[in-house]
Amino acid sequence: MISSPGRPRLLRELNNRAALELLGSKGPLTRARISESTGLSKVATGQILSRLEERGLVVKTGTQDGGRGPSAVVYGLNPSSAYVVGVEVGMGTTTAVLADVTGRRLAKVSRATDAEVEPVAAIRSVLKDLTRASRVGLSRVSACVIGISAVVDPRTGDVRFCYDMPAWRAGVAGALRHDLGIPVALDNDVNLAAVAERVRGAARDTRSFALVWIGRGPGSAIMLGDRLLRGAAGNAGEIGWMPVPGAPVAGGALDHDRCGVNAAFQSLVGRHAVLALAAAHGIAEGSVRDVVAAAAGIAEGGAFLDELAGRIALGVASICAVLDPELVVLGGDAGTAGGRDLARRVQRAVSAMYLAEPCVVASEVPRDPVLQGAVHMAMRQARELVFSRGSD
Repeated sequence: MISSPGRPRLLRELNNRAALELLGSKGPLTRARISESTGLSKVATGQILSRLEERGLVVKTGTQDGGRGPSAVVYGLNPSSAYVVGVEVGMGTTTAVLADVTGRRLAKVSRATDAEVEPVAAIRSVLKDLTRASRVGLSRVSACVIGISAVVDPRTGDVRFCYDMPAWRAGVAGALRHDLGIPVALDNDVNLAAVAERVRGAARDTRSFALVWIGRGPGSAIMLGDRLLRGAAGNAGEIGWMPVPGAPVAGGALDHDRCGVNAAFQSLVGRHAVLALAAAHGIAEGSVRDVVAAAAGIAEGGAFLDELAGRIALGVASICAVLDPELVVLGGDAGTAGGRDLARRVQRAVSAMYLAEPCVVASEVPRDPVLQGAVHMAMRQARELVFSRGSD
């Protein structure tokens, strides 16, 4: 039980937190709007804003004309109260963004990924370029989230398995934190893309959805509300390993020679399989994005898209049979290049093998979904630190 003298302090802390969270979610607001949204009096709201302004967490961002009478002062989060970094480590390119706690991007750098370089050295080098470009020292970064195509253990936050870049292995998370001296979190790339889809994409208004990612390899992510379904060992969504009709069963995950590239769902919709299917339909070779986009633009591409949709539907139907999500979003190179046309074909194919016809749509985050998700997750972590300081 909280003693009587502590109650006013607890109430102040709760009110401070409420105001900060409101400014974080709604952006700069007047005192009247904050008062209306929180249910606090204008006098109490003014006291809260004064306290937060003294702590450097809130600043006046301008004024708003109220018609009659003086203009109202607008308050917002202090951009310099925290900075965040989001990183996407891809097979070809590593890209990093530095943003402030309001979400405003200050710098972005990209460089070729060298799979032979140790992850700590590679990330340190990229962040050095990033902080130089933004003129924000690394010591001022409150959170860094790195997205990579890997299985990340939700209990330890460390990499369990990364086929494409085996240098990313157990122990790398701790080594990065020690070397960089800042909070670092690793996450699966498709999970982060799902976060971006939830925040500003096709899943903005849904309670639950599945993101099915068809690119270099297949993957998926499930979100229930604002929570990612990760599984006991971080393997939730690794549909490349899912046994499906017409494909051999994959070998053990830690055996690189039997990792399932030519087995399970991966063998039907992985990069090599999609390009081979396109070639069989007379579509010139290129990337997965290239052949799907080319097929969508020609009449002869319909047969290829139908067959590809049928293959993708095997994975989608399996997910729906277990989780029955409100929405299925197609992402990755194939999903974004195929757009609504491919999504409609997948939905039609799923309805032929499943109890219902789930809603299947194309991703609405066309650019850097993994990077956007990484920045958002880092910003969420940084805001938790900032808001905690406001409640101190």
